[in-house]
Amino acid sequence: MNDTQQAILRILAETYPDAKPELNFSNPYETLVAVMLSAQCMDKQVNKVTPAVFRDFPDVASMAAIDADTLYPYVKSCGFKSKSQNIVSACRMIMDKFGGRVPDTMEALTSLPGVGRKTANVVLSTAFGRPAIAVDTHVFRVSNRLGLADADNVLDTEMQLRRVIPERDWSAAHHWLIFHGRRVCAARNPKCGGCPLNGLCKDYNTRKEMPHEPDALSL
Repeated sequence: MNDTQQAILRILAETYPDAKPELNFSNPYETLVAVMLSAQCMDKQVNKVTPAVFRDFPDVASMAAIDADTLYPYVKSCGFKSKSQNIVSACRMIMDKFGGRVPDTMEALTSLPGVGRKTANVVLSTAFGRPAIAVDTHVFRVSNRLGLADADNVLDTEMQLRRVIPERDWSAAHHWLIFHGRRVCAARNPKCGGCPLNGLCKDYNTRKEMPHEPDALSL
C-alpha cells in the first residue's frame, strides 16, 4: 500500500465511521436471502419485502419446503423470478448437504444456486464476522476510480483490494466504499467538487489534466 492509498483509506474511515450494512437481517439465513434479493435491486426495496418473507418463512427449513411460485409474489418487486428459484433451491441444498445451517466457507457458499463470490463475501463478513471484501458495482467503480485497484473485472478488483487493504479493515472498507459510492461517487454525475478525496483520486486528477471532456468518467 502506497502513501496515497493509505491516505484514501484513512479519509474514508474518518468520513464514514458508522458505515454498515443497509439491508435488514438478524441471522445467517436472513442475511443470505436478503443479499440474494439485493442483486440489481436497491437495498431499500429489499427491506420492504423481507419482513413478510421472514415472517412467513422464518428459517431455512420453511423456505426449503415451498416452491418458487409460492415465494415469487413476496419478492417480485425485487426483480427476476430466478431469484425465487435460487433462494428456494439454495435452502433445499442447505437442508440436504449442510444440516439446515447456512455454511460459513467460500467454497460451500458458492456451491449454492445463485450465490457468487460477492454474495458469499457479504454473508461471510456480516453473518459470520469473517474478514472479506465483497465487490459489488459500487466497490468496483469507486475503488478503481480512486486508484485502490486497477482492474477490468470484479475478481481482480477483489484480489487487488485484499493486497492493498489490511485484512483487519476488509469488511469495514467494503462498507466505506459502498457509502462513498452511494453518497458521493455516483456512476453518473458524481459530486467530485465536494469530495474529500478529490485531491487523491486517480480518476479525478487524470481528468483535470485532459484538455477535453473534463466531466467524462472512466467508470
